[in-house]
Amino acid sequence: MDASIALPLLVGLIVIALFFDFLNGLHDAANSIATIVSTRVLRPQYAVLWAAFFNFIAFAFFGLHVAETLGTGIIDPAIVSPQVIFAALMGAIIWNIVTWIFGIPSSSSHALVGGLVGAGWAKVGFVSIVWGGFLKTVGAIFFSPAIGFFLALMLVLLVSWLFVRQTPFAVDRTFRVMQFVSASLYSLGHGGNDAQKTMGIIAVLLFSQGHLGSEFYVPFWVVISCQSAMALGTLCGGWRIVHTMGSKITRLNPMQGFCAETGGALTLFGATWLGIPVSTTHTITGAIVGVGAARRLSAVRWGLASNILIAWIITMPAAAAIAALFYWIARLFS
Repeated sequence: MDASIALPLLVGLIVIALFFDFLNGLHDAANSIATIVSTRVLRPQYAVLWAAFFNFIAFAFFGLHVAETLGTGIIDPAIVSPQVIFAALMGAIIWNIVTWIFGIPSSSSHALVGGLVGAGWAKVGFVSIVWGGFLKTVGAIFFSPAIGFFLALMLVLLVSWLFVRQTPFAVDRTFRVMQFVSASLYSLGHGGNDAQKTMGIIAVLLFSQGHLGSEFYVPFWVVISCQSAMALGTLCGGWRIVHTMGSKITRLNPMQGFCAETGGALTLFGATWLGIPVSTTHTITGAIVGVGAARRLSAVRWGLASNILIAWIITMPAAAAIAALFYWIARLFS
């Protein structure tokens, strides 16, 4: 491992990591609240409070398997250095800011994975990559939205059958209440999966500098700091992407919003328990497309959905390229 660094530099890197976590919450706030806002069940300012609370308490419901994957399962922990962590975070942060400015619901998670891979590659080449964990994460790009799509579609069909004798007014009233439950579940899934990625980054940085001893683990103060940073980011919103997610892909009613959020939440719960760092953006988009397609295929704006898909595909290589550039710059000054 690289030589130890001064405490102020270590603290600075942790602050940058928490800033990324804040941006993650800001960028992905739309994932948790888009449906409940677009169906007008909650006003945006109340929706973000609701989502932020469940983002924060998520650590009490899940293990830290995703943090372990990010910390040790993407690149070899033995090659991790302050320059690698700095470059990985800069790659993810810059790509997040670019996509946030243009309202593109890309994946903060895959930007971070891409940043790690790009920084590791810039340091020692492809031998830095832990292929098992990396390929599992890449596979989730395709499987998480597909599973979200399928579960949301099945839920719409099931709920439609169960409430076939109810009036539209009664169904709407029921699911306006049920959306509070589904939005809570999705926010739990979001906080449980996404905040752990930054936990893994901070923990592997501490491990690389000898602050965790011989065994990798995630200290509790890191857990609380990351959950707090994500919740604060969620509180600050992300309204550009809310508009895309909540209304531009397809129009939703409360029943459809419930099905999309529940399908997305179930997907996130499964991935988090399995330690797979999936994209909450991919998952909820797949679920929203699923409920739209259940109504009729023409209800989905497929042109916009395909543009989002292209953004997903280029996120990892774009973040990796930015991270590699920052690694080389950091090496010049070290």
